[in-house]
This record gives sequence, structure tokens and C-alpha cells, in this order.
Amino acid sequence: MTFKDPSIDDVAVVESLLGRPLKGRFAVVVRRLDGSPVVIENEPHLRDGTPMPTLYWLVDPALHDAVSRLEGDGGVHRYEDLVDPGGLQRAHDEYARRRLAATVRTDLVQAAGGVGGTRVGVKCLHAHLAYFLVGADDPVGALVASALDVTDLRVDNVRA
Repeated sequence: MTFKDPSIDDVAVVESLLGRPLKGRFAVVVRRLDGSPVVIENEPHLRDGTPMPTLYWLVDPALHDAVSRLEGDGGVHRYEDLVDPGGLQRAHDEYARRRLAATVRTDLVQAAGGVGGTRVGVKCLHAHLAYFLVGADDPVGALVASALDVTDLRVDNVRA
């Protein structure tokens, strides 16, 4: 991978936020201004070789809860209906391209799909927001971000 491995502190914080050890390599790529992890970038395969379709993962608890409330209020279907299908497809295609570019183990079964592991439509607002926060052109993530407070974030070490 081209990103730096996380510090011991980042591993401890992210595993605490998730409530379990991570099964693959990752890097913190978006943080709050206080340094707290917001988005991690996962290596496309777990340590055991299992494909990991989620390249960018939202780990910030406040944002995660806020996005869960949007999803619980019908946000997946609402945002899917609001965005241009062509723009959404471009986001899925670019996400898949980024994951492929980050792939080290080309000899293994590869993950498929775009944002949230899907090829079309919207599956997970958390994944779309995480992708948008790393600077991607994701129309669903943009809508989610506009509904939330994402003003105190900084982007670190993201591969384009």
C-alpha cells in the first residue's frame, strides 16, 4: 500500500470505536481537527485473503450515528432519487478503480462493485459519506454531508 501504517494509538482508537480488532490493514485518511479518526482506508484484502469491498469506512461515532438516523428516516431511497444516475454510476466506477489501484494481492479473489459494494443505486449512506469526505465526487455523499456538520475535518494521505 502507498499509505503509512497507522500508529499504535490509531489502531487502539479505531478498534475501540469499532468494538473489535480489525482483520486487515488500514490507514486513517480523514480526521477531526483534534486528530480523532473519521474515515479509514482499508487494504482491499483482509489478512486472511478475504476481499474487503469497503475501501473507505466511516468510523467517527457522531457522524456514524447521524448517518444512521438519516438512513432510518428513508435517506437511502430519498438520496438515490435525488441524484443523477450518471453521476452516481461515475462514483461507483471511480470507487472500484481506486480499490483496484490499492490492491496489492492481485492473485486473490477481488471485491466487486462500487461504493458500499454495490454496482448500481445506493446501499449505504455511511460509505457514500466516507467516500465524499476523502475528496471524491460522490453526489450521494455530498447530499449527506450537506445534511450534517462536517466542517471540522481534515484529509490525510488519501490516494487519488
